[in-house]
Amino acid sequence: MRWALVKVSLAVTAMVVVAFAVPLGLVVKEMARDRAFSNAERRAAGLAPVLAITTDRQELDKAVATTEDGAAGRLAVHVPAEDSGGTALEIGTRRADAEELAATRRLGRASIAEVPGGFALLQPTALSSGQVAVVELFVPEGEVTNGVATAWLVLAGVGLALIVGSVAVADRLGVRMVQPAQRLAGAAHDLGEGRLGARVPEEGPPELKSAAVAFNSMADQVVQLLANERELAADLSHRLRTPLTVLR
Repeated sequence: MRWALVKVSLAVTAMVVVAFAVPLGLVVKEMARDRAFSNAERRAAGLAPVLAITTDRQELDKAVATTEDGAAGRLAVHVPAEDSGGTALEIGTRRADAEELAATRRLGRASIAEVPGGFALLQPTALSSGQVAVVELFVPEGEVTNGVATAWLVLAGVGLALIVGSVAVADRLGVRMVQPAQRLAGAAHDLGEGRLGARVPEEGPPELKSAAVAFNSMADQVVQLLANERELAADLSHRLRTPLTVLR
């Protein structure tokens, strides 16, 4: 019974931990991803005022170089040609494909492209000429998953602690139930071998406590019946002694 309780507790707790920890771990991963791209989008939007004022290459070079992402080589600006015969302007290292840049200009909203080593956030920005420039910000894979491993380790530790705690509680409950039953079985065995003084402590769960009370009452009755039997045998022996002597 003790090990059965431990196994049931282990199975139930493990299922509950898995049911809560797995979705929570996925939510943590998604939150870290959203946080990384939200920060990247905010940093990319910092060039929008500069692009709204000028598209001069030197000015844009200065603006990009003064940013932390530009100094780290993670920021690029893609300005389309002003006319059909003009030349497109690209500042920084381009990681996204031309098709993805064109799709971002066409849709007019930020998009995320998967590139080697991470992701590229493509932020469209309207120019004074009516065209749309694209600010590309590289987001490394480590930034997207920042803090996820720690959160998963914490969830795993909490889940393991819950499982160990539930097993320990189930084991203590099993001991509390098994020990009175073992004492009751031992007392019954002693009584069967003739040790009439065997009694059981009246403790434990209500059912086993009632069984202990019934056993002690039965043992008392057995002792009383044996005492009455001895008295009856002694009385009969005394009554038969005189007639037997006369007959002899």
